[in-house]
Order: sequence, then structure tokens, then C-alpha cells
Amino acid sequence: MSRIGFLGPHATFTEQALRTLPESHDAELVPLPGAPAVLAAVRDGSVDAGCVPIENTVEGAVPPVLDGLVEDPPLVIAREARIAVRFCLLGRAGTGLGQVRTVASHGHGIAQTRGWLAAHLPDAEVRVSSSTAEAAAQAARGEVDAAVAAPLAASQHGLAVLADDIADNPGAVTRFVLLTRPGPPPAPTGWDRTTLAATTTNRPGTLLGLLTELAVRGIDLTRIESRPVKDRHAEYWFHLDCSGHVADPAMGEALAALHRRCDRLIYLGSFPRSDAPAAPAAGAGSPVVPLGAATADDYAASERWLAAIRAGSVT
Repeated sequence: MSRIGFLGPHATFTEQALRTLPESHDAELVPLPGAPAVLAAVRDGSVDAGCVPIENTVEGAVPPVLDGLVEDPPLVIAREARIAVRFCLLGRAGTGLGQVRTVASHGHGIAQTRGWLAAHLPDAEVRVSSSTAEAAAQAARGEVDAAVAAPLAASQHGLAVLADDIADNPGAVTRFVLLTRPGPPPAPTGWDRTTLAATTTNRPGTLLGLLTELAVRGIDLTRIESRPVKDRHAEYWFHLDCSGHVADPAMGEALAALHRRCDRLIYLGSFPRSDAPAAPAAGAGSPVVPLGAATADDYAASERWLAAIRAGSVT
């Protein structure tokens, strides 16, 4: 039985997302205290894989996860999942809104319910917890009066739902990733995502050059985030999500070009997109559409032509 760590304790949104992945079905699920602890456990072999949130449609990226992904030893993303996030205000039975003086939640939970809290609990002190489930546990222990958490946390900790559906943006979705130590990527599905982190010399045009290597090959850049390089002033890691798989000729060629351009390029995995169509067409290719309508066969033919030129056979 494999062991999969996740941002705990039990009843977090991360656990809900993890349970949607097939890897979780026969695995021991291990709650860990924070995303950095999950990444560390995967790296040291305490668990075989780890599940953490990476971005939210309201608050954007999760900085500790992005920062952790560029540390050594390397990790890769094997799969992703996304779930709609529903927040409730939980407290001990009999607690009225007028009695709530302290509220706890994860930072993203607070950010996504800030308007509701300001309107309904304007005088309450809001405290940051390591997870929404830990906030619920704090409410159950009497350390805070209420918690912003998932409905599942109510039954897990014996709490009452004081208010339901309190998110300022009810349609918010969080994306989670399953991390492993490096290994062969999953086979291409025809609807994949490749994730990279790159840092370049800070001079005019370097970021444009990096993005051009993707654009000229028709690779769709679906996300870009910057995070500071911790030991260098005014230098940044660029985190990139691209449509396509490392096995695609265009993607492979782009990665090789980026490796030449970047001070450091980290490959963080190719994996099935969680927003994939329910039934991709049989034999469907990558979403990569190189400029000039080049196909995979075109790439293979050009590689054979170049090899012949290098071998001295001009055709």
C-alpha cells in the first residue's frame, strides 16, 4: 500500500481533492501540518506522493507551494485535481453570530470570505490557521469561537453550521496537484499540461525571448507567475503552465530551446489536465498547434532532414 501525504488534518479541501484521484483509492492517506511539510515528506521518502493546493480562481497561486517546488531535491507533478470550494461558518452548538468574537481559517479561506465576515462579524478577530480543518479543530477545542471551513469539517469535529455558503465568490475553484519524486511522466492523453520554472538573466528582452520560444511553436501558455529568487535581489522565478506534453515534438523542442536560454530551467512534470473533456476524441493529438500548421509528422521530417544535413547528405 502506498502512502500519500496531504495538507491536513482530516476534512480539508485538500483531502477532498485527493480522494477524487485514483491514486488515493488503495493508499494510506497521511495528514501533514502544512504544504511545506508535505513537500518535505515526499522528498525524504516518508510518503510516496503528496497532495497540496497550487492555485485558486480568486486568490491565485499558493506561494509556499511555488517556492517549495524550486528547491532541491526535485519533485514533479504527476496529476492534478480541481474542486469547487464551499465555505461555512462552523462553531460549537448553541453559538449565535452575536457571540462570535474570534474566527479562524486558512489564509485563502479568509480571503475568499472577507466580505461576508466584514458584513456579518465586523468586530470579530480573524486568525490565520494552517488549514481550514485545523481552524475547525481549534473551534472544537474552544480556542476560537468559530471557523471558516468545509461542511465536512462540521461532522469531523462535532460542530454546528452557523452560516452556510459564505464565500464572496460562490463559483471559486481550487486546483490541487499530486507531487512525486522524479520518474517517467504519465503517457500523453491528448489534453495535457506541462509545468516549468525558469529563471533568466535580468536584462531587457529576456522574458520576451523565453515566451517567444513557446509562441513560435504554437504552445499555449495558460499560467505565468513570478516569485523572487530568495538569495538574489531583483531576480525572479517564472512559473509556467503550458498546454501539451513533454512527449510532443513541439514541446520537446521548446524545452530544449528554453534550456539554452535560461540560467536555470526546472521541469515540473507533464500530466493530464483536470479540465479535460469527458471523452477526448479517439487519437486526438496535443492541444499544441505550431504556427504554420506544422504537424508531428512535419517535425519528424524536419528532424530527419537536419540529421541528413549534419551527416553530409544535402537533399
